[in-house]
Amino acid sequence: MEQAREFDVAVIGGGPAGVFAALRAARLGARTALITRDSVGGMAATDGPVPVRVLAHAARLRREARQLGAFGIDVGATSLDYGRLLGRVRDVVEDVATTSTMLPQLGEEGVVVFDHSGTAGFVDSHTIVAGELRVRAEKFILCGGGTNRLLPLPGADLLGSHHDAWSLTAVPESLLVVGAGATGAQVASVFNELGSRVMLYEAAPRILMTEDEDVSRVMAESFRAAGIDVHESFGRIQEFQAANGGVRMIFDNGNGPESVEAEVAVGAIGWQADTSGLNLQVAGVETTPRGYIAVDAQLRTSSPHIYAAGDITGRLMLVPQAVQDGFLAATNAVQERGLTLTPPVSPIGSFTDPEYAQAGLSEAKAREHHDIVIATTPFAVASRPIIDGRTTGFCKLLVDRDNHRMIGCHVVGERAVELAQVAAVAIAAEMTVEQFARIPLSFPTYTNVLGRAVLDAARQLGIDEFWDPPAQHTRRVEPTVTDSE
Repeated sequence: MEQAREFDVAVIGGGPAGVFAALRAARLGARTALITRDSVGGMAATDGPVPVRVLAHAARLRREARQLGAFGIDVGATSLDYGRLLGRVRDVVEDVATTSTMLPQLGEEGVVVFDHSGTAGFVDSHTIVAGELRVRAEKFILCGGGTNRLLPLPGADLLGSHHDAWSLTAVPESLLVVGAGATGAQVASVFNELGSRVMLYEAAPRILMTEDEDVSRVMAESFRAAGIDVHESFGRIQEFQAANGGVRMIFDNGNGPESVEAEVAVGAIGWQADTSGLNLQVAGVETTPRGYIAVDAQLRTSSPHIYAAGDITGRLMLVPQAVQDGFLAATNAVQERGLTLTPPVSPIGSFTDPEYAQAGLSEAKAREHHDIVIATTPFAVASRPIIDGRTTGFCKLLVDRDNHRMIGCHVVGERAVELAQVAAVAIAAEMTVEQFARIPLSFPTYTNVLGRAVLDAARQLGIDEFWDPPAQHTRRVEPTVTDSE
């Protein structure tokens, strides 16, 4: 093994949190190393949002192809060449890896990158080893990301993960998805459009339990209308068995054992911290009861010189929040300023069909601390969805009755994810409905759906004027012009 390389800051993990932590530390003047088991970019670039979005876009194109006849375009029947689609996925992932993973910036800032180093683990509180690499640092930032949570049941090894779903070399005839959170819903939606017969099973009372109840209800209705076999509160799984070249799930719904079979079965029951091999106990780093690395508001662990950021902490496990965490952890690691981040308004959504998204508070949470006005605009009454033939969905706006501020927005429908970004900006800026109503939104756009919800909320609040009060009339004094010598 080579002699230890010395750095001020060593970042473990090359996903969004790790990349931005390394960039920030280097820009603050620290000698910085970035150590990653695989390639830079992490799951987000190779096994998450990027490849998933390619498949979701293919599903969207198939759906839109069915609309061509309504617009007078006749191209005949369409067919899916899944092998060519997977080639497109590989091309996009490679393109992103070479252009969008910040590798050039890391080099420009002097970050020493050790990629494909294997699993890193502490051998003492200031030294990690990854394969033949040995690194010693004054500060560490742990950004190891997360991994699929496994079911502790007989035959659970027959159950694939979302990674296995995106890695299939052919579209399965039938697909069983266990767990209807964000990942499970997306797997079900994409493969349903690609041609699989999809069965979606959720043990909770409704799919998408972290979403507003109206969102869950309309998404379940839309999935069923699209042909997905949705089961909520289905009971308790007993085991998985190999059956007829596929997988059988045995479960009990309270009336005795039942079973369902599919060619492929995927488990999407949650996401857990990927701490395997880190040897955290050697470094004095504690974890939570659920296995995430415990951090304070400054993202410092129980070991004062070690910080953690991103999915590995179990906070909001999304790319934008991981980037923010990485920036904050690096700033505190290098400068020791004790900075914290006020919980931001986080727009969250998924590229299902239809899309769904949220920003701010749910109705249930809003009612705990606010007297609220609820304004809901169906997509079916807005011009752009009618033009596009995409009238499924709604925009639900929550407004504080006392101060008229927008505090929550929940959307189902076409471009829902983009629409929620607009709502998030308004909520973060603490805009009132009067202020938002003054913005002349372009027409016809999907943002008009939000605009109509704003006007509905204003109507409920008894607001009928949005203009600035008349300015006081004052006599304008013209400047005196004199000749200069």
